[in-house]
Amino acid sequence: MECYRQTVSSAELSSIFSLPLSLRNKKVDVIILPVDNYVAEVSESKRQFDFVDAPPLPDSFFDPLPEEELQAWGL
Repeated sequence: MECYRQTVSSAELSSIFSLPLSLRNKKVDVIILPVDNYVAEVSESKRQFDFVDAPPLPDSFFDPLPEEELQAWGL
């Protein structure tokens, strides 16, 4: 793959890029790489995340743990 690299003053790039403060007024390396014209196809077989279709949790699920359990876990 062919590329081009040149060290320039970041002030020369200010009309092209909005540089972060940490890169302003410094010498920076500019690297130019070709972009592939390949467009990735989105696969329909990608896994989608969704809610689990299950019965609701009982109200006791949200009750605090007994003190002995909390101490056993160091909480």
